[in-house]
Amino acid sequence: MNSKHHIFLVEDDLSFGAVLKSYLEINEYEVTWVDDGKLAMNKFRNGEYHICILDVMLPNVDGFTIGAEIRKINREIPMVFLTAKTLKEDILKGYNVGADDYITKPFDTEVLLCKIQAIIKRQSTEAKAEEDHFTIGSYTFDSTLRTITCNGIKQKLSPKESDLLKLLCQNKNELLSRETALRKIWGEDGYFTARSMDVFITKLRKYLKDDPSIEIKNIHGSGFLLEVNS
Repeated sequence: MNSKHHIFLVEDDLSFGAVLKSYLEINEYEVTWVDDGKLAMNKFRNGEYHICILDVMLPNVDGFTIGAEIRKINREIPMVFLTAKTLKEDILKGYNVGADDYITKPFDTEVLLCKIQAIIKRQSTEAKAEEDHFTIGSYTFDSTLRTITCNGIKQKLSPKESDLLKLLCQNKNELLSRETALRKIWGEDGYFTARSMDVFITKLRKYLKDDPSIEIKNIHGSGFLLEVNS
């Protein structure tokens, strides 16, 4: 199993992109490099990445637009913008899109490497401290033991049922995109995995049916919403 962190790099300068890719690979990162903005999203959808490094000034589709599209698919993945732009408005735009950091060119590659290491370390620390107990209306959900309990009655969940319910809980009262759930749990966004997920959603609804304040809504064409009315 490959334990290297996978970087999604979008940079249109072929010379700089090649040097940066090689430098990151020498430092034990796996790198997928795209040099054209219009190719970026298709490549992102077909891979699993730990961090994105996006140049802002790209042909066809700019880095801010790519970052915004990535955020629709994955709300958590860290993003670092690279740009020659130093205007405050551009920097603020980057952070509004969801940037974890913003580096102006030219820059020292060692500085970028340190920033990547710090972001990944922070992500790892946050993941270890991730909540594993949830309250859903009158139910309690233990994602480690994969159980939901209500009025002393305990229901054991399958691994995928538990993973799906955990994602819904982490996004309670917010849209969980279908694509995000499929990629995180099934590893792919295909027709058959989508049908499989629908079956698991139906099962979760049955498990939670005794509390009328809980509803798992199907948001047509977008995903699911775990709604809990207090």
